[in-house]
This record gives sequence, C-alpha cells and structure tokens, in this order.
Amino acid sequence: MRETSDFGDPVRGFPQALLPRSATLDTPGNAPVFGRFPLKYGHLLRLTVTFSGTTRWTQSYAWFRLPETLNNLRKHIEAPPMSDERLATYNQALDFAQKQVERLIEKHPDFFPIYTVQGKWFHEGQLWTDWTGGFLAGMMWQFFRRTRDAAWRHRAERYSRLLEHRKTDRDVHDLGFIFLNSYLPWYEETKDPALLDVLIQAGRTLALRFMEKGQYLRSFLAPNSLFIDIMMNVPIIFYAAKMTGDAELERIALAHCRTTRDRLVRADGSTAHEGLFDLQTGEFLGQSTQQGLRADSCWARGLAWSLYGFSKVYALTGREEFLEVAERNARYWLTHLPEDKIPYWDFDADLTQPLPWGPQKESSAAAIAASGLLDLAQQTASSDCGIAYHNLALVMLDALCDPAYLAIDTPGWEGVLKHGVYHTRKNLGVDESVMWGDFFFVEALTKVVLSGPSPRV
Repeated sequence: MRETSDFGDPVRGFPQALLPRSATLDTPGNAPVFGRFPLKYGHLLRLTVTFSGTTRWTQSYAWFRLPETLNNLRKHIEAPPMSDERLATYNQALDFAQKQVERLIEKHPDFFPIYTVQGKWFHEGQLWTDWTGGFLAGMMWQFFRRTRDAAWRHRAERYSRLLEHRKTDRDVHDLGFIFLNSYLPWYEETKDPALLDVLIQAGRTLALRFMEKGQYLRSFLAPNSLFIDIMMNVPIIFYAAKMTGDAELERIALAHCRTTRDRLVRADGSTAHEGLFDLQTGEFLGQSTQQGLRADSCWARGLAWSLYGFSKVYALTGREEFLEVAERNARYWLTHLPEDKIPYWDFDADLTQPLPWGPQKESSAAAIAASGLLDLAQQTASSDCGIAYHNLALVMLDALCDPAYLAIDTPGWEGVLKHGVYHTRKNLGVDESVMWGDFFFVEALTKVVLSGPSPRV
C-alpha cells in the first residue's frame, strides 16, 4: 500500500515553514512503514510509521517519537515571555562569570587560557593551536557593555592590546575569533582609526590563506584542509572589505563561504568538520574530521560554528543564500537535541559507548548555538521560525544557567561552564571548561539582558 497525505493538521501552533508539506508512506504488509519527502528548503523531517500505530520520525537514523518531539519543539514556541525571574537568573550567571574572570586575571595576569584540566586554567596540557585569546578579552568587553564599569573597559583594552601582534599571524585561521571579539567592540566604542587599521590588517592576513585552486581558506592544519570553524572567522575579511572597498577581499570571502556551503554543509543541514582538496587541481576529495566522530557524522560544535558563521555573513552581506544555510543548520539543530537541549559532543555519538565517545555533553556548542540563534531569530523572514529560534536559545540558556552546567556551586572550579569539550580524539579539554564556551555563554546572556524580550515574541 502506498499513500501520500498532508502532514500539517496534527501540529497546531507549530511553524508550518518547519514542517514537510506531505509524506509518502510505504506499507509492506505488517512491516514497518517508511516515509520520506524530498529534502527541500522548508522541509526537515523523514517520517516513519510502525504497524502498531506509533508514529516516529528519524534523520541520520536517530529515532524519536514524533508526538514527543513536536511537543518539545512546541515548548520552544510557547516558552513564557521574558520574566523578571529569568532576567535575574541570567544576571546572576553574568555576575558569576565576572567573578571567575576577575579571579583568573588576578591569579594569572596576562595569561590567555584555552581549556581547564580538572577545572583549573593553568596547566601543561597541549594547545593544539593558539586561537582563543579574543574570547578572554571579549568577555571583558561584554562585561563592560552590561555594566558600563570603567574597570572592565580598562581590563578589556589591556587584554585586547596584548593581542595586537597577532594581526599578522599567518599560522592560524582564527583571526576573526581573536579580533572581532576584542578590537571590534573597542573600535565601536571609540571610532579610533588606529583600531580599525588593526582589524583591516587582520582581515588581509587571513585572506592570504586563500587557495585559488579549490576556492577556500586553508586551515591551520594543512594547505589541503578546509575547516567548518573558518565560517566564524571569514567575517573579518568581509568587514575589512566593507571598510576599505576592497573588491578582492570580498571575492575571496564569498568564494570561501560558497565552497564551505557546497562541500561541508549537507542537504539536511548537518555539517562535516573538514574538507580535503587535491592541491594540484583543486578537486574536492571528500569530507573528513579532526574533532568529530566520523567524516560523515555531525560534530556538534562544528554545526554551531556553521549556523552562527553563516548568520554573521548574512548580516554583513545581506545575501539570502547565506541566510538559507544558517536556517538549514538551525533546523537540524532544533530537531536533533536531546531532552535537556544541550547536545552531546557529536550528534551521531553512540550513547551506549563509554565516555568520552558516548554521551558526553558539549556545553560550549550549546552556548555558541544559543548566541547564533538569537541573531538568526531577527534575520529570518518567518515570524514563526523567529519565535522558535529565539525561544530555543532561551531554553538552552536556562539549562546552561543550572548548576549542572554552571560552575556556581562547584568549589575550586575556575571556569564558568562545565562539561565543555575541546578535542575528544586528543583527549584535550574533555568535560572541562573551555574559553570559547564561557565567552559565547556570556555573549548570549548579555544580548538577552540588554535587549529584553524579542520583538517577535
């Protein structure tokens, strides 16, 4: 038996833009019924109906009960409006973050940590690459934005200035992380042309990583390697292009984004961590991973980088093609989270396996995605999707503010968020605090407390 039917009625109040318009169901006797719809923009579910009447949906072979899943998503849409209690919780978390950073810079002045070991920032662990300095300075700028306390501005300027020499660093692909969170807020406060010069130079330096054969910015790891992470760094090239009118910089940045979209972002919105190219011809050889479970899996932080990165690029360019990618990422994120809305380190992790390969939570990925979703909520053309993105961000932030993730009740822990992951394969910063997790958590909370309720709610 084969049947095609509408699939909107059972989900009253759920954004129709996030639902398939129809589903085709195959019913071979008493066997389970499998239904699929074309993976097009605006579609996000594969349907499965069992002979017993239980309806399920699946993507990437991860099975969930459809009614339960949709009820969970409906909670994001119907989440209570911003309340004094929620704002107080967020401000308390930010106060705690300020205290943690104050303790860090008092104990280890002029030190830029990457991840903790047993909750301590200072250790002899491997860096892998030096890419996180902008997050510490960036938290200081976020604290200043919220409090307007001159002491935080002084600290932010000092720690930003310590990074200036990195503007010509050709060993990393992370100059956006370093300078967009430090020198950009500084420049926006002062309009000092010398600060703008630093930003422009950093953008020009990053653009030197461009590989004409292949049309991508190479990762720090190897010339034939493209990382999804670079989507969060390419905005500094767009920014430099915009501030100088340099068409060549814009060409490089656009080409990189399109290559990343075409090679690392899949039809269902999931992402690969890495792409590999033939250096002689520029031919794309295939997807790979350094930090995910497999080449064909969806590493949680990589998906968050993509979602937020394409959203940032859309904000700088106004090109709808990049908003479409960010929303495709958001739909995958929205429909694949576990019950507490904090992802595991890889969306394809086998939860029956022991840690860290099994059910290891990844709080930093949640923090990145929450901040990105807050922006995406204001960018999407769909009011329903905007509400879903905004409220999901709040639900994730609520979870991160709980002492299960926030280190507020963990004596001796020096970071802000627990249960972050740096590099599972190398066993670096696994189930620890990570500097980017703390930064994006602070950034997301600051966006909320300074803006109040979303206009879409």
